Amino acid sequence: MATVTLAEEARHDPRRWWALGALVASMLVLGFDMTILNVALPTMAEQLGASTGEQQWMADSYVVVFAALMLPAGLLGDRFGRRRMLIAGLLVFLAGSLVGTLAGDVNWVVAARAVMGVGGALVMPLALSVLPSLFGPDERTKAVGIISAASALGLPLGPIIGGFLLNHFWWGSVFLVNVPMVAIGVAACVLLLPETRDPASPKVDAVSTALTASGLAALVYAIIEAPNRGWGDTLVLCLFAAAAVLLTGLVLRERTAVRPMLDMSLLAQRGFLLNTVAATLVMFVLSGLMFVLPPYLQAVLGHDALGTGVRLLPMMGGLMVAAKAAQPVVKRFGARAVVSAGLVVLAFAALLGSRTTVDSGYGFTALWLSVAGVGFGFSVVPAMDGALAALPADRAGSGSGLLMTLRQVGSAVGIALLGSLLAGTFRDRLDVTGLPARAADTAGDSVVAAHLIAEKAGPGAARLAASADAAYVHGMTLVLLVCGIASLVSALLAAAFLPSAPGGRATPREEDRAMATSVTDTGE
Repeated sequence: MATVTLAEEARHDPRRWWALGALVASMLVLGFDMTILNVALPTMAEQLGASTGEQQWMADSYVVVFAALMLPAGLLGDRFGRRRMLIAGLLVFLAGSLVGTLAGDVNWVVAARAVMGVGGALVMPLALSVLPSLFGPDERTKAVGIISAASALGLPLGPIIGGFLLNHFWWGSVFLVNVPMVAIGVAACVLLLPETRDPASPKVDAVSTALTASGLAALVYAIIEAPNRGWGDTLVLCLFAAAAVLLTGLVLRERTAVRPMLDMSLLAQRGFLLNTVAATLVMFVLSGLMFVLPPYLQAVLGHDALGTGVRLLPMMGGLMVAAKAAQPVVKRFGARAVVSAGLVVLAFAALLGSRTTVDSGYGFTALWLSVAGVGFGFSVVPAMDGALAALPADRAGSGSGLLMTLRQVGSAVGIALLGSLLAGTFRDRLDVTGLPARAADTAGDSVVAAHLIAEKAGPGAARLAASADAAYVHGMTLVLLVCGIASLVSALLAAAFLPSAPGGRATPREEDRAMATSVTDTGE
């Protein structure tokens, strides 16, 4: 009873907006963490000697853990206290950031990122689930909008902050920047947030959680290792088989569970399934592009870290403008038309980008990046809203959790698959004639490594550097071609099969319930 009283008092406490500020700081850290890392990867590759595959793991270790643990983390907060688990998540994220700051090799960075993924999985759903305890229905929509905007704001801030830090400090500073923001979030949660829980929520299924984490890890590991070992390598085939078995086991277990943690039956609803597929594909393409673009801007075009961050802004700007404009456009033309058109624009941008050459320069890149941002915004926003609108009111929480999980899976697979395509193409096209075997092998790890070898190659330096640039651009154009074709196919499927509802948006009640993970205070 005391818990309910505290929650009711919090809704009339002026400090609740300060508490929202703490949640915004937490979400902002998660929002720009990935984009900061992408800008830092070329610098880290140079100073740590990381291959393309190791760079993929630096990015994917966070996403795989995040995707696997997000749903069980939300359930832990429901059962044991959301404030308590939110603080625990922030502290775990802080610990991972400190490990990353002090890391001396690639393995420690990957481990740090995985720890940060555990913390992020706790923070993301629980930061949303405490909103009902702070705000009544009349204020909650505004609060949801503010906290969602904080996550989006991290996209353009990440590259700029990351670039500034790398230009003035060592690469570990991209992790250290999390420390003060997390400290503020923890202090505000302790002082301002009431404790809430829902003892009636489903129990955490440890077996399903293990199946999710191990299945995704096996799939990503197989995709990352395949370019080096070969797609027919015994280990790679075994990993693919293990991933298939583990993920099939997860689906079968969840389908037969009385109260499933991952409600797979929602995928039988056409509106939810097709909108989720569209949103997942957009994350697949966005994550892949954010992985391959920074090395192009830094190693091939020769910009520093801050310059790279600034030059990613056209895509972020296009995305944010389109995301803001999507709602009235959807009301006018319907979700199916807007999602399909957004995917067509994205396909056009990717196919335009696939015409990039070594001599294209940044002007051409800025053009197709801007168009790609518009395509991202007009496809992902109505797709997400259409998926939420297709859910029954009593399953909005589980449905939004499944949607968020599949988006993270799309991110992980995008980094792994598109990064592996790039790595294999780069290694095959790089001309290492005349280099010692060890130097040739190192040069094939990444375009950054090839440029470092070129600096020591003597008379053949210019030829090696030119070959590295050409090989990387060729690999990047193949990645863009794949993204363009996938987007075009998805646009055709969306136009043919998405429900033709007039608007496609979730109602405010459904949207609010989904964003807050469908949890309420005890006794309400």
